[in-house]
Amino acid sequence: MSVQTSRRPHSPAPGSSGRVPPVIPTQPGPGGRGPGGGGKKKRTKRKDPLWAKLTLVLGAVLMVTSGVAIVGSKAVIGQATNNIAQRNLLGEAGKSDAEGGNSLDGPIDMLLLGVDARARWAADDVRSDTIIILHIPASHDQAYLISIPRDTQARIPAFSKNGYKGGTEKINAAFFHGAQNGGGWEGGAQLMAKTIKSMTGISFDGAAIINFGGFKNVIDALGTVRICVSHEVPSHHMSFVDGKPMWNADAKKTGKPYKTVVHKKGCKEMEGWEALDYSRQRYGLPNSDYDRQQNQQQLIKAMAKKATEGGMLTNPIKLNSLMKAAGKAFVLDTGGVPVADFIFTLKNLSGNDLVTLRTNGGTYSSTEDKQFEQFNETSMQMFEAVKNDKLADFIVANPTVLSTRK
Repeated sequence: MSVQTSRRPHSPAPGSSGRVPPVIPTQPGPGGRGPGGGGKKKRTKRKDPLWAKLTLVLGAVLMVTSGVAIVGSKAVIGQATNNIAQRNLLGEAGKSDAEGGNSLDGPIDMLLLGVDARARWAADDVRSDTIIILHIPASHDQAYLISIPRDTQARIPAFSKNGYKGGTEKINAAFFHGAQNGGGWEGGAQLMAKTIKSMTGISFDGAAIINFGGFKNVIDALGTVRICVSHEVPSHHMSFVDGKPMWNADAKKTGKPYKTVVHKKGCKEMEGWEALDYSRQRYGLPNSDYDRQQNQQQLIKAMAKKATEGGMLTNPIKLNSLMKAAGKAFVLDTGGVPVADFIFTLKNLSGNDLVTLRTNGGTYSSTEDKQFEQFNETSMQMFEAVKNDKLADFIVANPTVLSTRK
């Protein structure tokens, strides 16, 4: 995505806020102002360290470092993030000059893609089964996560970079086709972003690819995360061998007895492998991929909370571990804007300002032939509200889009 120089127009009316008003029962309290408004309201809640805000900026993508020692130093922040690979992940789907280019003055929209890349798989044989739009209104005082079902019917555009001719498939195939013939993960993300833009009209300020294999190490660096299992579900991916969790294919190769991992109902502290495995499950859950979306959103919120707890990110040893883990887990595109600028722009956000949303009311809305999911009218209106930075007002009028998972 080329670096633009224009300034993005402010969407909210003067004095307005991008927050969901307090009439929504599960939302945080009031605060903030529109960028064109008058004096800023004094916020009484505790401000999280700047590095903790990375969990909101990128949906827990850059859990790297935090603490009083580096507050106010963009130079130090830049040094800490230099081990995170940055690529052009947006291609033609980045915001144009007319939409504000790379200015952070207005609403910020990012595309988060999760890929399950294992060492034995070819680099281009990967689909993005986790697709999340992160929207931050121009007031910069709240963040929203919207998950897109992997089976959504999509008209995937042609992609000249690798000769793909285009076609109608499940949306997660866009990443696969973009990665073929030398496109790599960069091409996969570009075609996914292009597909989503053509479907929803949303252009992006940035994007991130999360490699779930590396993401486990980020959670382990945090220690554990508290996850609540709403429905008992056996793992479709992992088994225990001699008490050690392993991929099913690897467990079978040992020739030893193995037992399927089962996620029991209830709340508990989970290690990285367990939290990620639970967040991957869809088979055996009442609402399949919609339940998985909620579980993935729950994981992001749990990581954001853990990252801001009791000096967690001021411990030098854990700090160093987090930086190394993040460098192996993520590929990032900030549209030419330094990561430090993202952090400072969103300095008023905290872990309580993350709102999770769902398409189709969290239930299936299939095509007539039952092969695909499709967005219902309310979901398309929600995307339009994101595009126009009117999402808070839309949620007030359509509270069913709120995820019910705590």
